[in-house]
Amino acid sequence: MTNEEITRLQDYLCKKVNPAITLRRRGKITDSVEVYIGDEFTGTLSKDDEDPSDISYNLDMAILSIDLDEA
Repeated sequence: MTNEEITRLQDYLCKKVNPAITLRRRGKITDSVEVYIGDEFTGTLSKDDEDPSDISYNLDMAILSIDLDEA
């Protein structure tokens, strides 16, 4: 993902989900970024560009049952 894509995605997620979301690069992996809310790792965001005319982004977030007890 380009820096522009990451910025646009972060702005979108901050407006739609939570203003504390930040996206961070994953080292040498360039097709996805890590998603954080504050300092807590929340998931990954991947780019699906198999069909260049229909690019999409997929947010993958695991929720553990023990996390539900904290809510």
